[in-house]
Amino acid sequence: MVEQPGDPVVEQRAQRASSRPGDVPTDVPTDVPTVVAALRAAGVVFAEDEAALLLEAATSPADLAARVARRCAGEPLEVVVGWAEFDGRRVPVVPGVFVPRRRSEALVEAADRLVATRAADGVRAGEPVVVLDVCCGTGALGVSLVARLRARGVATDLVLSDLDPAATRAARATVHALGVTGRVVTGDLFDAVPGELRGRVDVLLANVPYVPSDAVALLPREAREHEPRASLDGGGDGLDVLRRVATSAVDWLAPGGHLLTEATEDQAPVAAAVLAHVGTAVSVHHDDDHAVSVVVAAVRDT
Repeated sequence: MVEQPGDPVVEQRAQRASSRPGDVPTDVPTDVPTVVAALRAAGVVFAEDEAALLLEAATSPADLAARVARRCAGEPLEVVVGWAEFDGRRVPVVPGVFVPRRRSEALVEAADRLVATRAADGVRAGEPVVVLDVCCGTGALGVSLVARLRARGVATDLVLSDLDPAATRAARATVHALGVTGRVVTGDLFDAVPGELRGRVDVLLANVPYVPSDAVALLPREAREHEPRASLDGGGDGLDVLRRVATSAVDWLAPGGHLLTEATEDQAPVAAAVLAHVGTAVSVHHDDDHAVSVVVAAVRDT
């Protein structure tokens, strides 16, 4: 769900947000060269690219100056501009909610392939594909998967669930912004998921927190200081939330349904064992393009 310390993506993001509050300029000019200079002075590596995005987002010179100051103070770029690029779409992002990571596109791509394979095999032909996204945050994963399926003419039934009301408000904004039909519920994992979906979920996206508690302090400052700890901290070995998901997942998945989660390469074997323990057939795929391991658990067809 979040970058791990030592990951190349983490180091890149850490470099982009290496400033401290004392680095914030008191008067930020709004012409392009000085915006770039201000970002560079704050340690932003891709200053030119970020300057272009800040200029696009700004509604006035004063608004641009405020956004540049926020970015120089260490706020995530996605929060400052109000969106994150994910699976070719702009997903709305608001302060205090987990920022979707591009690495999680690997889950969406894997889920899309699984749905296509099942459709080719004629599984549940004519019925909507039920997609459940738990720990949904902004809803980027579930909404992106459904958008892909809709583009192929596949009917869907999407439910997004998160414990944090701020996250479910953000998920509703994503559903609206990307023109996808879906239900958004607030509750712990499956607690608020409509009961009629029990045993009918075809794709369960479980992009749960998986940073070990002791490693949270090693994350980039923009994650530590601007995202809820609950969306980062996965307990002692990072897999506590996944264990809770695993205990209930088989009750919600349809025959032939799949649960997909992500993990570091080191965590993946343990995550696979957790899911295998509840009776699912598990496979692990390391995605080099996204630098993440995708763990897939399948419920056998009856």
